[in-house]
Amino acid sequence: MTRQVLIDSIVRQTTILIAQLATSGGVRSPLARIADQVFLELARELDAQGISRKVSADMFGLALRSYRRRVRQLSESSTDRGRTLWEAVLAYLSQGKLVTRSEVLKRFERDDEALVKGVLNDLCETGIVFQAGLGKGAAYRAATAEELAELRHRSDGLVELVWMLIYREGPIAVEELARRTSLGEASLASCLAELVKTSRAEQREDGRYDAGTLVLPLGSSAGFEAALFDHYQAMVRTICTRLQTTGDAARQAETGGSTCSFTVWPGHPHEDEVRGLLREYRERLSELRERVEAYNKQNPLPELHQRVTAYGGLSVLDEERDDLDPAGEDE
Repeated sequence: MTRQVLIDSIVRQTTILIAQLATSGGVRSPLARIADQVFLELARELDAQGISRKVSADMFGLALRSYRRRVRQLSESSTDRGRTLWEAVLAYLSQGKLVTRSEVLKRFERDDEALVKGVLNDLCETGIVFQAGLGKGAAYRAATAEELAELRHRSDGLVELVWMLIYREGPIAVEELARRTSLGEASLASCLAELVKTSRAEQREDGRYDAGTLVLPLGSSAGFEAALFDHYQAMVRTICTRLQTTGDAARQAETGGSTCSFTVWPGHPHEDEVRGLLREYRERLSELRERVEAYNKQNPLPELHQRVTAYGGLSVLDEERDDLDPAGEDE
């Protein structure tokens, strides 16, 4: 029961974050695929943990046959075997000519119509596909490599987001990066080319990409999304690591987090000290990182090594006492 309450609470907080991201800055990001994406990612992660499909199906409250069918539908197009529906529809629209909605639906008639329409909407929202007209009369065309490059230059932070994924997950293959980012081939290739050109990432002999550093300057106009996801991923990874070290007192002592809340107000003797915690933490981390990197440049990296990730956050919320009447005086 306790574990279920915890899961429900985490889901609630995650949906709050997604809703804020989807509407921040006046943007209205597409959410049509969220439910399917959550299901598929959960299924993949359970499989990666060695959980049998029969047990996974039971956890979702589905019969094994229904579970397998849904995973197959979301992972692979029923029309074009070996490719996801997203990839298959994009490839079909990349013929250099306008294709009507009815033509798309006919081409992928073996796939669920709602899924096909959802993919079309997502492709259009992300700018990878252009749409002319509305409803049944709508027609589509995939953006060219030149158009994608232009769109990328207008999308500050995309290169940094790819850079962050390479740094945290590298060495990583292009195919995995494409799956993790949902970027088209041309757009992803453009990001990778810029990262290699600026020496922020390198392509290994086996074709995978790796990055030795990740620095997102404070206050930079680009990279906010990468910094946000990097912080969120660090927090999630720390929690998961802590769950996996149950019974290991030594590892638990050095893995985890600590949350403290302070109540201060203008004129409080400790206000500056509390509000300056994040600044102090950043300065200490930056100084330590510089010393560690300087040592590592002079000494070869041993085959067995550890990557220690530290993160910190601070929020300031204005509150009012709840024991005051509307006039603002004590009762």
